[in-house]
Amino acid sequence: MTILLALLLEWLLGDPSNRWHPVAWFGSWAGRLERSFHADSRLRGCCLWIAALLPPLALIVVIHSALPSTWRLLFDALALWCCLGWCTLSRRVHCVIAAGDVVSAREAVGHLVSRDVQAMKIVDARRAALESMVENASDAVVASLFWFLVLGMPGAVAHRMINTLDAMWGYRNPRYARFGWFAARMDDIVNWVPARITAVALLILAGRVRDWHMLIVQARTHASPNAGWPEAALALAAGIRLGGPVMREGRLDVRPDYGPLLAREPDECASRVAASMVNRTLLVIALLAAGLELAR
Repeated sequence: MTILLALLLEWLLGDPSNRWHPVAWFGSWAGRLERSFHADSRLRGCCLWIAALLPPLALIVVIHSALPSTWRLLFDALALWCCLGWCTLSRRVHCVIAAGDVVSAREAVGHLVSRDVQAMKIVDARRAALESMVENASDAVVASLFWFLVLGMPGAVAHRMINTLDAMWGYRNPRYARFGWFAARMDDIVNWVPARITAVALLILAGRVRDWHMLIVQARTHASPNAGWPEAALALAAGIRLGGPVMREGRLDVRPDYGPLLAREPDECASRVAASMVNRTLLVIALLAAGLELAR
């Protein structure tokens, strides 16, 4: 019942505003710790990762344990809702897809990705939006539901915190290459299974199971052990080209292409189909997760 309530809140309300989102509160807490105690050290990064995660997680577990069963159900549903990132992201992606000019497309995709957008063409913006959508489908929806089923509400919350710390510290630049190493590795671990569940579900629902071997080959070329799986799966399922070189912080990041041999560029029509595939896959996974929860 918790998953169904959380999904209902997500579909009706989307993400809370940044000011009131608990993830934003957690980010502020982690940011203060980093500013006060940052050092170019893996050990310091590991210690601060633990210091950032354990106190708020312990507080949530204490509140959860102290509530009566009815209120606990509502609390868990609210907590799981805050761990999901589905509907608002989907609407933002569709804004990029529907953009009528390159300036609007760049502005819209700038809210979704950290890469440089100034030189993007419309097709580049759509590609970036779809990559962001499917990666977050794995990280912010499938993974949250997976860890809720495995460890309950604390598991989903812990995953969301781990994912947030990776988004803040898991960069390969001079400031975070060592300090953020532990945050990035922990995020890789907790998203390993969800990324592959997302990829397999995309291929199955698109009727492209025969592309399984190609998915494995392409996913392994990604710098991340996880992100390549949903990105390559969406490219193969929708028959479009994703990946390719992008600009980050003024530098060219050379990435491999994903998709079938005769992949087409993600024009507006193909992009709408791809986004619909992601939403349909998430709906099926969410309903299966809700069914598993009710069956326990």
